Amino acid sequence: MPSFSKPFFNQRHTIPLRRSSFLILLITFLLLLLLIVFLKPFHNNRCLNTNPRSVRVVWDHGTAAATIGGGNYRHKVMAFVGIQTGFRSVGRRQSLRNTWFPSDPNGLQRLEEATGLAFRFVIGRTNDRSKMSALKREIAEYDDFIQLDIEEEYSKLPYKTLAFFKAAYALFEAEFYVKADDDIYLRPDRLSLLLAKERSHSQTYIGCMKKGPVFTDPKLKWYEPLSNLLGKEYFLHAYGPIYALSADVVSSLVALRNNSFRMFSNEDVTIGAWMLAMNVNHENIHELCSPECTSTSIAVWDIPKCSGLCNPEKRMLELHQMDSCIQSPTMESDE
Repeated sequence: MPSFSKPFFNQRHTIPLRRSSFLILLITFLLLLLLIVFLKPFHNNRCLNTNPRSVRVVWDHGTAAATIGGGNYRHKVMAFVGIQTGFRSVGRRQSLRNTWFPSDPNGLQRLEEATGLAFRFVIGRTNDRSKMSALKREIAEYDDFIQLDIEEEYSKLPYKTLAFFKAAYALFEAEFYVKADDDIYLRPDRLSLLLAKERSHSQTYIGCMKKGPVFTDPKLKWYEPLSNLLGKEYFLHAYGPIYALSADVVSSLVALRNNSFRMFSNEDVTIGAWMLAMNVNHENIHELCSPECTSTSIAVWDIPKCSGLCNPEKRMLELHQMDSCIQSPTMESDE
């Protein structure tokens, strides 16, 4: 009998031990599974944030930077291009999406991979609920906006432009930040080549530069209430439809408090005034203000008749049918 007691005793205790081991393994597996499920949303959010598309940016008059949800990750590109648009420009945006601006997120991604340029429409807000609802539907359909929490008004374009640069800098790590209007015909491939050039000056202001008389008549569209600070002629500055600021320039703008900037009536003059206060290199590129498509044109608009295309919804489509606009190579032939 004693010879059987020992094996019988071990067998009784081995079964619970095996059950305990199995339970420990099962609990460990379940914990790992829960951990994976819990972390998956964070992983997915990070993937989405690596390529921000439609986002909302809060504007604060007292602080230096824009406030953006989703962490501090900045998507890296060679340049970010913000197409400034408004609530009355639905037709313009459709014409753009039917021509040189991709009409879906995959197209935007392919263009970014081909040129190093990320494109988004940039718009503010309005108290008109129907317009905001329409914008919400458009964002849901196309996912190609940056929405600024600033009132969308022509008289507030300088404020919107500053908010745009701060938002763009917060979202994208780029070598250049480009402001463009929604009524120009653009060759992204040629813009990419222009911005990719090596430059000895890290603070660069690129545009089609101009000078001109200061408008002192309140009845005129470009009337400047602060004309007494400017004299009779404007200083050298870029035309408003498209210009670019290097990362060093934009970082300096981001560092300053919003309410410390002098705001003139006209957005292009306002930017030009800020550039005078900084040690920037003015780079005059006439291909950014071409009146017609050529072998070297980058941006086409009806200068000097209009500050953009005169009938953008129609002209955009017409230009896109011309071989000189869409078939000409990126670089002019040496032959």
